[in-house]
Amino acid sequence: MPTESQSPHLPFGDNTHAEWYGKDILSVKQFSRADLEYIFGVAHEMRGMVERVGTFDLLKGKILANLFYEPSTRTASSFMAAMQRLGGSVVAINEVKYSSVSKGESLPDTIRTLECYTDVIVLRHPEVGSAAIAAEAAEKPVLNAGDGVGEHPTQALLDLFTIFEELGAGKVDGLTITMLGDLKYGRTVHSLARLLTLFDVKLNYVSPEILRMPKDVMDEVSAKNIPQTEYTTLEEVLPETDVLYVTRVQKERFENPADYEKVAGSFVVNPEIMKAAKQEMIVMHPLPRVGEISPDFDTDPRAAYFLQMEYGLYVRMALLAMVLGKA
Repeated sequence: MPTESQSPHLPFGDNTHAEWYGKDILSVKQFSRADLEYIFGVAHEMRGMVERVGTFDLLKGKILANLFYEPSTRTASSFMAAMQRLGGSVVAINEVKYSSVSKGESLPDTIRTLECYTDVIVLRHPEVGSAAIAAEAAEKPVLNAGDGVGEHPTQALLDLFTIFEELGAGKVDGLTITMLGDLKYGRTVHSLARLLTLFDVKLNYVSPEILRMPKDVMDEVSAKNIPQTEYTTLEEVLPETDVLYVTRVQKERFENPADYEKVAGSFVVNPEIMKAAKQEMIVMHPLPRVGEISPDFDTDPRAAYFLQMEYGLYVRMALLAMVLGKA
């Protein structure tokens, strides 16, 4: 592990980006295209560092509070791994039912308490707007790891970083991105659609009628003059698609189980269907998957969903370094 005096070159200490120090990461709406280029530049360097060294002491002495009110495997573990790869420590609170929340403690009070012990807080919460409430209460930076059906900004960043790394940073403009599955409750596609309005892209939405992309998201996309079209079948748009972003139908978001059963299994990506797709394209999924992508497709070079998970580590490493003043 390199010492501080032996630290390899990273794009740190750039005063033009000093405004990230102490900043909350709450929504993709706060990013400009220049911001994305900077974040992805840091993330790319983080990738190289992990591949060469594994861990380093950039955030030694810093502590992350990982506060999750909802179950999470990928997001929770990637933030933990990101902090540990950077030499920091983690206070993990993954079962809030065992915390003082079960005694009726408010979210602001929980946040104020945790920032007494830590330097940065990552929050996942089932209510839309919860991250903003936490940020208002906190003096330390808060990173939104998903607020209900609202936003999931770090997921959108890692999704776009995946596209940058797999298809080329200079090739985002002109791409056709097709979002498939649960577009109503899928906060990942809400955030990604908003983030993609910074580029010259075309968006296709393929979903059952009751799981259409919300009107407010489509209105925001439309306001940026990004072409978008809704479909109910994948076959008619697959041949033109450069990025196929698949989402699972989220059973836990349905109040009526019968409604879930009507749409479960509506779309399944498998080798046969993908014969109609381009050879130079990628298939993405935020995971977990529940039957919407066949495991038979996993060995296809276009399958990028596990790469997404890896890229998420580098993006979250970059964000933690930035908000803690090390980038």
